[in-house]
Amino acid sequence: MRFSLIPLLLLVIPVLEIVVFIAVGGQIGIAATLGMILLTAIGGSILLRIQGFATLSRIRAHMDAGTLPGRELGNGAMILVAGVLLLTPGFVTDSLGFLLFVPAVRSFIWSSVASHIVVQTTGFGNRGPHSHPSGDPGVVDLDPEDFAERPDPSSPWRGGSERRNLR
Repeated sequence: MRFSLIPLLLLVIPVLEIVVFIAVGGQIGIAATLGMILLTAIGGSILLRIQGFATLSRIRAHMDAGTLPGRELGNGAMILVAGVLLLTPGFVTDSLGFLLFVPAVRSFIWSSVASHIVVQTTGFGNRGPHSHPSGDPGVVDLDPEDFAERPDPSSPWRGGSERRNLR
């Protein structure tokens, strides 16, 4: 049976948080401990907003250039996890969250994880304004001014007064 790390973390992290709460609370007091937790949550939400919007703009720039924003998507995911960790009360999760906001740490994590990620694309990249999204060179999309509609009297879907109500 394969050992999973997530159930272990779900048990270990709360225990570590309790131990650290008791140790810090014993040193600086309950009010200061709660104040620090509140300040880290506020600081984390500010960092999440700043770095999150910066990452979204870099992803948009990659998409506009027609390139895959793989690294930026990875950074965005790590920033999201960092925000969740910082909003979770506790010093251990706050420490991990602040570490994920450091670009060098995210770069290290990305370089160790990126080789295990496989990206498959469908219909992505630079296409001309009149090419079909499927990439088939035999299909050309026309603008509305490039064609005209002409009614076909033999068509069962012709418009006008002969239209039947099929309810």
